[in-house]
Amino acid sequence: MPQRVRKAVLPVAGLGTRFLPATKAMPKEMLTVVDRPLIQYAVEECLAAGIEEFVFVTGRNKSAIEDHFDAAYELEATLKERGKKNELKQTQDAAIKPGNAIFTRQQRPLGLGHAVWCARDWIGREPFAVLLPDELTIDSPSCTAQLVAAHNKTGGNVVAVMDVPREQTKSYGIAAVKPEKDGLQEITGLVEKPKPEVAPSTLAIIGRYVLVPEVFDHLDKHETGAGGEIQLTDAMAKMIGSKPFHALTYAGQRYDCGGRLGFLEANVAVALNRSDTATDTRALLARLLKG
Repeated sequence: MPQRVRKAVLPVAGLGTRFLPATKAMPKEMLTVVDRPLIQYAVEECLAAGIEEFVFVTGRNKSAIEDHFDAAYELEATLKERGKKNELKQTQDAAIKPGNAIFTRQQRPLGLGHAVWCARDWIGREPFAVLLPDELTIDSPSCTAQLVAAHNKTGGNVVAVMDVPREQTKSYGIAAVKPEKDGLQEITGLVEKPKPEVAPSTLAIIGRYVLVPEVFDHLDKHETGAGGEIQLTDAMAKMIGSKPFHALTYAGQRYDCGGRLGFLEANVAVALNRSDTATDTRALLARLLKG
């Protein structure tokens, strides 16, 4: 029986330059989709997958993330005094249990692989999940829960992929795979941001991973790849053949919140799918489109 996935790495050190000036003083991960920051969606996705411990790899000016997952005694006292039970519960539910969150700094922007490497001492020799909060995935069971279930079956690395237009392969890590079997495809190769004409497929990794700890043995070498950065995809590729490695084609909803239009789409889609906001959102959109 494979070791249970108990921990997740959340790389949140990016500057969020595509959202300036909003992110000048606020972490991009704290931008809200309806009423929850992006980073909370990622944590809730992990909790739904049975993950209990979190390593946030942060940078400068990211203290708001740490505060968000802490207890807010003054706010909670005020809400309790005013009888706002629903708001009080929402505030308390956002906190992570004491001792279950670690915040460590990625002091230089050396790539996603380097950010994951920064979590090595807290992960140890356990399998772990990696979630990029810019990618908002919505499904039941959650994308991460599906990956954890696949890891429990195979005992190895599993990444979520989606089919993208060939012209977009230069923006993703791309997987070469064998034909699907039991809902998974064995990965035979990985390439970081290949040109469309040489991409081995159009299956793009979408920012959800379950990895075995041997990935740190390769990240320890600090070898640079595309863009002169330490790429997680390159370290994963070196495990192909030595550890089970599969792709899970994600069929749920996924929104790229790293750009303004994707972020706007996520807000509209989530609002339309929530019982407390759907009716008003449809009316609002109809009014705006009519005008």
